[in-house]
Amino acid sequence: MLFITNRFPTQSIRTRVGRNFSFDLKNNAPSNSVFFCEKGQDGDHTEVGSQNFLKALKDNEYRQILLYVHGFNNLPDQVFDMAQELQALCDKAKSKEALVVPLIWPSDNDFGIVEDYWDDQKSADQSGFSFARVLQKFIDWRNSSENEPDIAPCLKRINLLAHSMGNRVLRQTLVAWNQYDLASGVPMMFRNTFMVAADVVNETLQEGEPGELISHASRNVVTYYASDDLALRASKAANLKNKVASRRLGHTGPENLSRTPRNVFQVDCDDINTSYDFPKGHNYFRSGKTKGQSGLVFDHIFQCLTVGRVFPDDPHQRSIILN
Repeated sequence: MLFITNRFPTQSIRTRVGRNFSFDLKNNAPSNSVFFCEKGQDGDHTEVGSQNFLKALKDNEYRQILLYVHGFNNLPDQVFDMAQELQALCDKAKSKEALVVPLIWPSDNDFGIVEDYWDDQKSADQSGFSFARVLQKFIDWRNSSENEPDIAPCLKRINLLAHSMGNRVLRQTLVAWNQYDLASGVPMMFRNTFMVAADVVNETLQEGEPGELISHASRNVVTYYASDDLALRASKAANLKNKVASRRLGHTGPENLSRTPRNVFQVDCDDINTSYDFPKGHNYFRSGKTKGQSGLVFDHIFQCLTVGRVFPDDPHQRSIILN
């Protein structure tokens, strides 16, 4: 499995293609550097470098790419487990359709959810600067044939799935990319952006808010939410403790769907999230009631991947309840 990370390695931060790469789990600060790697056994991975990494994406048999940005309170091995489960479900649904590529940012799970929550918020914001560089590399790679006519362009569709606080990483990445690297707004890079149990304020996608850039960068933006998501209740409690009062997008969906761009959609998962992930009801986007068997949320995500439309039977529909 290929992956990208801005976590510090135990080795030097200087990129060297072919070297061993292992995570320094004692250091959960975000690095300004990003590392393009291939997963190995027992935490012993290989740094392949950005050019080899992008070539591997282009040359493999999968038709689409699904970038996966994990949530808070996750260490790399947990992220790999979730990404591999997601990959297995994709392969089972349709062979060689979607290649899952995790983006691993430095969240922590050592000292309890409330303490970690605030460290992870800061890490998520700072990771935006690192991953903005990744997006620029993807754009340069996709457009490489313009400057090198002998190189065939990469025609693979790129999608992104962000879970929980990974949506904060996504939002801040686009803000940093737009502010420091782009002259006239973010390009439409993603075919679909899936915002699952998003731990961001529920008005963030509205016009004029920072998350509006997500809709600019995507053909479709699909938000999945559940009012009884216990992990987001803890998130809300942590925010209230620090005098930040706002409902979370992953609890309510967009605050006012009519004030969001037309390519934003909402999916109410309240009837199924707890049965898929008991008792928290937070990790409900992969398997359903039985691990290895897809749930309705994954089925909807995969339909969007293959069809390219959120509600193909009704182009004017913007909302649905899964049950």
